[in-house]
Amino acid sequence: MISSAATFLRRATGSVGSGNISRVATPAMGAVRNLNVHEYISMEIMNQHGIATPRGFVANTPEEAEHIFTTMMNKPGQPLKDVVIKAQVLSGGRGLGTFKNGFKGGVHMVTRKGQAAEMASKMLGQELVTKQAPNGILCQKVFLMERMYMRNEMYLSILMDRASGGPLLVGSPRGGTSIEDVAKTNPELIFTEPIDINVGLTDEAADRMATNLGLESGSEAHAKAKTLINNLYDMFLGCDCTQVEVNPLAETPEGDVVVCDAKVNFDDNAEFRQKSIFERRDFSQEDPREVEASKYDLNYIGLDGNIGCMVNGAGLAMSTMDIIQLKGGSPANFLDVGGGANERQVQKAFELLNSDDKVEAILVNIFGGIMRCDVIANGIINAAQEIGIKKPLVIRLQGTNVEEAKKLIEGCGFRMILADDLEDAAEKAVGVAEIVKQAKKIQVGLKFEGLGL
Repeated sequence: MISSAATFLRRATGSVGSGNISRVATPAMGAVRNLNVHEYISMEIMNQHGIATPRGFVANTPEEAEHIFTTMMNKPGQPLKDVVIKAQVLSGGRGLGTFKNGFKGGVHMVTRKGQAAEMASKMLGQELVTKQAPNGILCQKVFLMERMYMRNEMYLSILMDRASGGPLLVGSPRGGTSIEDVAKTNPELIFTEPIDINVGLTDEAADRMATNLGLESGSEAHAKAKTLINNLYDMFLGCDCTQVEVNPLAETPEGDVVVCDAKVNFDDNAEFRQKSIFERRDFSQEDPREVEASKYDLNYIGLDGNIGCMVNGAGLAMSTMDIIQLKGGSPANFLDVGGGANERQVQKAFELLNSDDKVEAILVNIFGGIMRCDVIANGIINAAQEIGIKKPLVIRLQGTNVEEAKKLIEGCGFRMILADDLEDAAEKAVGVAEIVKQAKKIQVGLKFEGLGL
């Protein structure tokens, strides 16, 4: 069962040492964006690195799914073999999800003819609602995979770990279930091996992890697990992964060790040398606002509130969201334009916030160090001139060229709400957002003429 386990392990239980996880290591929020690919693509990449996975094929239509089951996964005249059909969506908890058409579960067993087409027809073109995707996520492909009979189910992952300053190998003999639950109820069953990036994964570390997975030292399965761990680390480095999570890692009755489900993330900064992988990115599975922002090298994460935030610097962005909440409001996004943004990037950032239906007010909070306040002002004014201003806009500027920026705003012909400090800005943003919210609630029209209330 794949989930946000690696993030949970970093944030909730910490990491370091070759024993149990014991101290907190909170990941930074900001300029990191990671490519997430579908399960069938992860399996293909693993096969290319000598990692054993169940045999499987991807289908785009119910007819293709049925053809795969009857002629590719089975042979005419022989008893039918069971096949697992999985919805290909970028979300954990698929098996417990429900499609918006009422069909329950994104993972099912196919045991007879006609069933593959029947199940695929209920998945394809439908949105699957899961704990990680409460609004639903569109399923456009299904993956048919041979059924694996498992003697043991284990957990294995490799992730970048701030506490140890490099890759971290994480394993548990209790796989096939939520690793978050294991970490809470049986933390002694989670084992870690920090890896020195200059030395690489040692034979001793791989041997310890294979043993900690519950495999008997000297057995065929133990030896295969060591090979798989080494191959997984080679893939982690060679493909510029930020996370490889396998759950479950299965030991079969024949003594094979097989990856049955996997989640793999790749560093966006490595796109230039991993073009074949990044070409398979499925943008339909991502927040369109985040996709658009990434085109302009903006760090954007959509949230559930109604106050759009445009800030420079991840720390200031976090502080801005915190104070909005302290004043009774709710941020609609994390948007960091960075320290070296140009007018075009600022303009695009403003356009993203201005076009978001959930945003009822915009708060711009800039501390001009490397970032010049007049660049921010010009970007906002350019956007206002091109697309107009639909939302109340509160601006707080401090630092480099702040006086020039204020003069630009005062002479631009648009009326914007200026604030002297962050607390004042947050109070004004929360207040004006509440006005808009209440007006919508009682269906009273509000018109902001250049943001003059």
